Amino acid sequence: MLTLYPEIEPYQTHLLVRETLSSGKKHEIYVEECGNPSGIPVVFLHGGPGSGCRPQHRQYFNPEKYRIVLFDQRGCGRSIPSGELENNTTAHLVSDMEYIRTRLGIDKWVIFGGSWGATLALCYARDHAEKVISMILRGTFLGRQQDIDWVYAAGGASKLFPEAWHRLTHMLDQSEQQTPLKAYYTRLTDPDESLQISAATILNSWEATIVTLRDHEYEPDLTEAPGPLAHSRIQLHFALNQCFIENRPILSEIETIRHIPTQIIHGRYDIVCPLQQSWELHQAWPETSLTVLPLAGHAAGEPAVIDALVRATDTLADELQ
Repeated sequence: MLTLYPEIEPYQTHLLVRETLSSGKKHEIYVEECGNPSGIPVVFLHGGPGSGCRPQHRQYFNPEKYRIVLFDQRGCGRSIPSGELENNTTAHLVSDMEYIRTRLGIDKWVIFGGSWGATLALCYARDHAEKVISMILRGTFLGRQQDIDWVYAAGGASKLFPEAWHRLTHMLDQSEQQTPLKAYYTRLTDPDESLQISAATILNSWEATIVTLRDHEYEPDLTEAPGPLAHSRIQLHFALNQCFIENRPILSEIETIRHIPTQIIHGRYDIVCPLQQSWELHQAWPETSLTVLPLAGHAAGEPAVIDALVRATDTLADELQ
């Protein structure tokens, strides 16, 4: 079984300034480059929305063969202002990707994205297909209302984790318990910072509980950057707006990307983004390859998922060199 490549540090970092906001601040996007400056360009798209990049994300690629570009999406991780919601939509993120690509002097690149990162990869590809060499997608999230409701409304993942769902919803009014997103968003944007942190901590605990196929209780480390508040604010901002793609459903525009070689990898027991989503994508786009991992969940850090992703990047590097 393949494992992650050894830890590496960026050879260059950037803080790219974007437009001015109503507050007078500007969105500034943190970008880092790792691996071989002359290698195959690949951009890593983190999930969430809102989660940010971590050092482990550099390790899915052979650093001798890839020029690895990672960036923290608007308001995430080391990008500033932290947790900023103004001008933070899918279209803005796609625009940021193009800005990063041109600023780094990259003609075309490989897109590597998991979960929400797969959503963003598909949205970028349909607008800039000529700039995409190939894609590797993990745990596809299609961003439809039904996909959002699976995680954040009663009747989906709540049926598999009823005790965790109870912890998430029991303090809400009865009218809010079936669809708690708006109630949590109200708390996350309340002037009372203690209420914000409390809501974010509970919400993060729910997400962490369902993310990995495991045989023991999981306690998330809520001290890790970007921290629960920025993550949750951005995540609910996108969820309550149907990921800003309601008018352009991903499955309706497959023709624009059909020619892009794409590998789809999905855990059979993915509770966050059920396999049905990758299956529907593959049915609409049979030119893709779909690998179903028999004993894996959603998290990119599970051994079986690591093996599949590293195998995919290694195979692609051999094909492109």
